[in-house]
Amino acid sequence: MFDVSLEPRSVRPGPRGPAAFLDHHPGQDSFRDALIAGLAQAHKAIPCRFLYDARGSALFDRICELPEYYPTRTEIGILKDNAAEIAAAIGPDAQLVELGSGSSRKVRILLDALETPSAYVPIDISREHLLAAAGAIAADYPEVRVEAVCADYDQNFDLPAQRGEGRRAGFYPGSTIGNLEPDEAQRFLARWARRLGPGAVMLIGVDLKKSAAILEPAYDDAQGVTAAFSKNLLVRANRELGADFDTAAFRHVARYDAVSGQIGIHLVSLACQTVRLAGRAFHLTQGERVHVENSYKYAIGEFADLARGAGYRPAHVWTDEAGLFSVHLLVVL
Repeated sequence: MFDVSLEPRSVRPGPRGPAAFLDHHPGQDSFRDALIAGLAQAHKAIPCRFLYDARGSALFDRICELPEYYPTRTEIGILKDNAAEIAAAIGPDAQLVELGSGSSRKVRILLDALETPSAYVPIDISREHLLAAAGAIAADYPEVRVEAVCADYDQNFDLPAQRGEGRRAGFYPGSTIGNLEPDEAQRFLARWARRLGPGAVMLIGVDLKKSAAILEPAYDDAQGVTAAFSKNLLVRANRELGADFDTAAFRHVARYDAVSGQIGIHLVSLACQTVRLAGRAFHLTQGERVHVENSYKYAIGEFADLARGAGYRPAHVWTDEAGLFSVHLLVVL
């Protein structure tokens, strides 16, 4: 978690790196403690934030290329098809702030389209990954000031000061907002409205409600890559914590609830079994589920209402022809 007791440290990484690197010293949650707490619950769960170790991240990259998994390529298509209109709506000289920047792949579409962006502020919890991605952007866009922020973007910190007359523009692609419960998503957006400030905008990717026939294969593909991604939590626990999960004794299940708009992802125990971890024994019955992740889908009007409740004015929404995905532009009131 973010350590508010430490002052942020500003570093100048060198000529090939970003112009500024602000380190807020984000800590790392204890996988061991979270796993023990999750398995001790009546409804067992493993927090989805632990999916992304090195192997998990590599598996997710493979998921994004699967024929069933439409969100990544569809969002990229929307951004490319509407880049000029999006850039015009954001305006010139913008400070572009990306939440969870990762490889900064999608933001290049915006940087290519925006008129004289004043700065790019990537935010990520991984220092090494952040510095590498920010350095690549700095090298490819020398006219843009890159100010990297190492932080958990859900915690409390200040953004670098704005430069020039442009507005701040938050960028939160990937439909990651769907991993939060709707009330949590609204609180998250409200915090970012306060951080970005009145008149700023938020450009955010949101997955749309659609049939289970499309959604469930996207989260349970024929090649079994998504199943391996979920089960990697168990592989990681065995490797890092000395647990004794039998991965073959669990089945990955993804089910869509059309009423709530939620894809629920679980690992289902295929037999009565006992798992040992850190000197403790956890018993699972046949058919018992271990929750891994939720992914909420929204109708366009539903998400607009959620954004209004968080202090935004919905200004525009772009979708693909098939109506699979949406990119919303929200203005902070």
